[in-house]
Amino acid sequence: MQYTTRLLTEETWPDFAALVERSNGIWGGCWCIGFHPDAAAVRADPTVRNEDAKRRHVRRGTNHQVLVYADGTAVGWCQFGRPPELPNVQNRGTYERGATTPPDWRIGCVFVESRHRGQGVARAAVTTALDEIRAAGGGIVEAYPEQTVDRPPQRGAYLHTGPEELFTAFGFVRDRRIAKWRWVMRATV
Repeated sequence: MQYTTRLLTEETWPDFAALVERSNGIWGGCWCIGFHPDAAAVRADPTVRNEDAKRRHVRRGTNHQVLVYADGTAVGWCQFGRPPELPNVQNRGTYERGATTPPDWRIGCVFVESRHRGQGVARAAVTTALDEIRAAGGGIVEAYPEQTVDRPPQRGAYLHTGPEELFTAFGFVRDRRIAKWRWVMRATV
């Protein structure tokens, strides 16, 4: 299938919102806010919805995200940004213990609608994200994918930071393990 990509902006917000809503809010209503600096404050305040916090990032330009379209409908995305835009990394303590040179960019969430998984949507999203990073000056890019080789199948789950093999195909290499099945992988673009 041929995919097209567009950045998440105010103009494409309705496409993103429709995808999130079709996917039950993503992780129980995350709206891809977890890597953002205000994620903990949003979770702690029951009057603030993740959707509203995400939209504020889009309006302010503090969100970088590629949407992937199939036949005019958004079916997946890849979130990326500089560390101040995406400071939250899972397994923070382990991450920091092994840290050396800080990255210039991070790739956070990679989401593909369930009926489109395994069809190249994530590859299209990461390709465009890396192109955007390259156009903005490039540098060291970190991703936090999950190992799938030698791992039991994860029934009904998706790998919200992408599978390791996806990033290996783009030249990322393992830097260090930060959880049983999660790695810091790096590439320079």
